[in-house]
Amino acid sequence: MSRPSSGHDEKGVNQNGDPGGHHSVFTNTHSAAAASSETKLLSAFKTVTQARKVYLGGREYYSEEGKTFELRLVGKIKQQLSADPTFCPEYPSSLGLTEFTRRATEVALGKSSPAIVENRVLGIQTPSFSAAVRLGAELLTHWYNVRAVWCGPVYLSSPCDDSLAGIFQAAGIEDIPSAHYPTGADLTQKQWTVITQLIMRRRLFPFLLLPAQALCYGDLNRDAWPIQHFVSQGMELLCAQSFSHCFGLYGEAVGHLLCILKQNSPLLSVQSQADRIVKSLWAQPSVGGAHVVAAVLSNPAHLVEWQGEVKRMVERCMLIRDILREKLRLLGTPGCWDHLTQQGGLFCCTGLNDQQVEFLSRSRHVYLLPSGCLN
Repeated sequence: MSRPSSGHDEKGVNQNGDPGGHHSVFTNTHSAAAASSETKLLSAFKTVTQARKVYLGGREYYSEEGKTFELRLVGKIKQQLSADPTFCPEYPSSLGLTEFTRRATEVALGKSSPAIVENRVLGIQTPSFSAAVRLGAELLTHWYNVRAVWCGPVYLSSPCDDSLAGIFQAAGIEDIPSAHYPTGADLTQKQWTVITQLIMRRRLFPFLLLPAQALCYGDLNRDAWPIQHFVSQGMELLCAQSFSHCFGLYGEAVGHLLCILKQNSPLLSVQSQADRIVKSLWAQPSVGGAHVVAAVLSNPAHLVEWQGEVKRMVERCMLIRDILREKLRLLGTPGCWDHLTQQGGLFCCTGLNDQQVEFLSRSRHVYLLPSGCLN
């Protein structure tokens, strides 16, 4: 193991004449990373002593009591697994549980997808959604051009999750411009068709994010339509999935990366590359949450029950959107607020600017993300 230099000579005396090696290698405050906007927001919320305050920047689905929500079926399956005498804890392969990756692939692409039938799909379980994005970024840097490491450009939506740019940078991709996409809004199938044509015409590589499948419309297939449309056009792509939101598995984050290829001939080499990268990043994912997801998706009765619970979550989110829009109308709030109910899912892009968001937190103790997005 190499020794980090900390300004000491061979006798243990640092450059300031400090013997004994008291100078820490971690004292370079200039390189300290800035906290994310979400971290700052939560910190500000916690320090306020005001009784009437609300934090709307969280990532989880909350119950009426303000608690993270566990689906009844998920709790039941966890109990069954813990009581199963044949269930033995063991390390999975670096690419994850086979049954989980099979089911995760099917809910994204459909069981009869040509890509699955032609064996040109690689599914990899990851410890989280962010880990799936990171693995995809790592694959792109080494896979896109065998003669040289690829360094971009990558076009991200604006606004987007603070961590996305950092994930690509950590993989060595520095050229990251921002693009524009209405975060929180749902594009129609016609709009997705136009985008697909544009991507094909410009010869861009799509990296799609599916962080909360089924929580937009309450329908697995409808939420996955854009991915299935891309594949139907014969496009190669990466897709990062998360099952944490739709299964309430926040403490057992379950991510998945899908790699769809044009032909199946390079599949084994991509799998080998992914295996090598995974072993250098996290060795193997945890299996607790993946077993739960696989148990639901592989059992028709469980699947129906789970989709019923998810549909009720979606209906509640839409009801909250309706109430918010109506309240703004009754207050005579300037502008049109129809976009609140034209969006779907857990997150909503309000359209409020920086100054308005700052006013809400400072004067009303209502905390939104700086982008104006709220949970």
